Amino acid sequence: MKRSNCLIEVCEDFDCSSKRIKTSFIEGNNSSKMFRNTIWYRSLLDAEKSCLKEDKLKKIHYKFQDDKEMVEEYNVDTQVLLRRAWKVKGKLGGEGKWDVEIGDPMPDATPHIEGIGADFMESKDQPKLTRRNTRINLEWRIRNLPYPIETYSVSANNDERCIVIRTTNKKYFKRLQVPELDRLNLPIEQGNIQCSHSFNTLIIAYKKPQQLLDMDKEWYLELNRVKPIKDIPNDCKTQ
Repeated sequence: MKRSNCLIEVCEDFDCSSKRIKTSFIEGNNSSKMFRNTIWYRSLLDAEKSCLKEDKLKKIHYKFQDDKEMVEEYNVDTQVLLRRAWKVKGKLGGEGKWDVEIGDPMPDATPHIEGIGADFMESKDQPKLTRRNTRINLEWRIRNLPYPIETYSVSANNDERCIVIRTTNKKYFKRLQVPELDRLNLPIEQGNIQCSHSFNTLIIAYKKPQQLLDMDKEWYLELNRVKPIKDIPNDCKTQ
């Protein structure tokens, strides 16, 4: 009888452990989907969307309920976001420009003017910042920084919600915004920051947190439900 009681107790303990494991799994699974409760994710769902496919590129045009417009460009093979740009309204109702958040800047259609005003043109030797997005990292590339890697200090600043770059020679200072983390209400973790330097370019990589990885994956699947259109919208042609 004692042996039977022991077996019953063991079974009861095992049953309780199974329940705890199951509950823990459910809680962990729900926490990884917390991005669904953010204003950003809901605004993406509610936005009017149109899709255009060109070779290996998928372009999505969004029109939000507040009349803001955004264009995203994805690599079809890797499912990685290559470009995100926001429409900036022009003055006096004129045609606006695109403010690029991720990807290469838009080509400047303004012709080079010599003579008056030429001295105010931006120097090609000035540091130039571009944003990149990979499957696992958020990246910033700053060209025309010739200093060795030990010159740079890169730190997370959650009070100002940015990544701060300083140099020991005090010749460069920059604050990098991380809108992807702001939109999901996530902190900037110092341990997720990595830096490298080559060919006069400082490369800062921020490892994507799990919530952002999960959202990237789920949102691309959601975009597959947007049927491509045959005619190319004017907004997409500008991209």
